[in-house]
Amino acid sequence: MAFMLSGLFIFLARVADMSMATFRILMLMRGRSVIASLIGFMESLLYILALGQVLKHLDSPINMVIFAAGFAVGNFVGSRIEESIALGYVNAQIISVSCHDTLQETLREAGFGVTTVEGHGKDGVHHILHIMLKRRDLHKMMQMVGARDQKAFVSIFDTRQIFGGFFPAHKSK
Repeated sequence: MAFMLSGLFIFLARVADMSMATFRILMLMRGRSVIASLIGFMESLLYILALGQVLKHLDSPINMVIFAAGFAVGNFVGSRIEESIALGYVNAQIISVSCHDTLQETLREAGFGVTTVEGHGKDGVHHILHIMLKRRDLHKMMQMVGARDQKAFVSIFDTRQIFGGFFPAHKSK
């Protein structure tokens, strides 16, 4: 029974510390170093406790497998947590060949700030729509683009920090 509890602790501690590690790195990338430091403190405590259990029972190789499994699952869980929280901003660049007028109008009606520039590609003039938006609104924007211009070329860039610009309090439905 103690062996099972030890294995369960190792696994859960690794899932938790790796979830924190994933989230900590994302906080660092977004310039939130104080939050990242606090997460790192808790992460390292859990890591030491889990590793201590493995080292205490080196005669049981299954603990090493459990430790590694917790690492893998923790990475997955951490990425899912980060996706669901969706902190920060992204810059979407949409290249539209034929539907740029209706697309930008639709996006603006939904509350997105759109800046349009003209570009010249292999097949002639293209319109490039630039949209800075909150990550949590990305899925909605992508659905709108897909519904209006299925041939659009969309690229998304993570944005570390922004100043000024157009960000309404809420998006219309």
